[in-house]
Amino acid sequence: MTARRRIAAVGLAVASGVGVAVQSRINGELGVRLADGIAAAVVSFGLGLLVLLVLVPATPGGRRGLSVLRTALTDGSLRPWQCLGGVCGAFLVATQGLTIGTLGVAVFTVAAVAGQSGSSLLVDRAGIGPTGRQPITPNRLVGAALTVLAVLLAVGDRLGDPKTLGLALLPLLAGVGIAWQQAVNGRVRMASGSALTATLVNFAVGTVALLVTFAVELAVRGRPAGGFPSEPWLYLGGPVGIVFIAIAAAIVRFTGVLLLGLATIAGQVVGAVALDVVLPTAASHPGLTTLLGAALTLVAVLVAVIGPPVRRPGGISTPR
Repeated sequence: MTARRRIAAVGLAVASGVGVAVQSRINGELGVRLADGIAAAVVSFGLGLLVLLVLVPATPGGRRGLSVLRTALTDGSLRPWQCLGGVCGAFLVATQGLTIGTLGVAVFTVAAVAGQSGSSLLVDRAGIGPTGRQPITPNRLVGAALTVLAVLLAVGDRLGDPKTLGLALLPLLAGVGIAWQQAVNGRVRMASGSALTATLVNFAVGTVALLVTFAVELAVRGRPAGGFPSEPWLYLGGPVGIVFIAIAAAIVRFTGVLLLGLATIAGQVVGAVALDVVLPTAASHPGLTTLLGAALTLVAVLVAVIGPPVRRPGGISTPR
């Protein structure tokens, strides 16, 4: 891959990370209004799925991708478990609605980042993504470590609160799942030839998982205490998710899971800081250390980029 394409892929990943931060704020606020994070996740994923059910069949690439995907599943070139990335996406969206009202976007991000950085290394090493097995090089290790240190610096003043630490376990686990989701969605995109088709599969699986979870919650706890808000922007979490999931599925074959994750993390942290500064909530307290941490995440991505090439299947190397 040329240097221009490499830069473009990393830039898109950073932009998709900003989208994750925006979605986190939207779904977090929706969860507060509904007084139910799972219900907010169902609304977010369900609306995204409805958009894709209209969009994918309406495009030639989407229809072709669905046909090719069926063939890939039939002949075994794509395994059914590789279509389950949406379960991890559903868990991430659910944790947004459950925790961001208390944690704020920045603390949510540090917990998700901590899980995602380590998980990305393991996923790449195991060869789950479309680039196959990737070595754990010093640059990749340093980049991942710097990313965790950066977000700890960004929100370290809030991690002493026991309640914060307890809630942060949920986005930590969600972060572990993000790397696996990006890897298998990339596999679906490679098998179908369509990022939109891969995104549709992600949203369909995630919506089913959330509906099952919500049904259990209804049986145990009853209906959510809150009502549906009237502000249209609170229902944009799903459409925003379509954009960044499609971007990740399209570019992971060029970047590998770790570099995609680090660039996405950089966008998440920068986006989270910007949101907490421009649109502060009771849970957000950005200061100098937060800004320094956001800057360090960008340095971490640069360190990871300056390294040996990503090895593509079939012995082809992609510089990065």
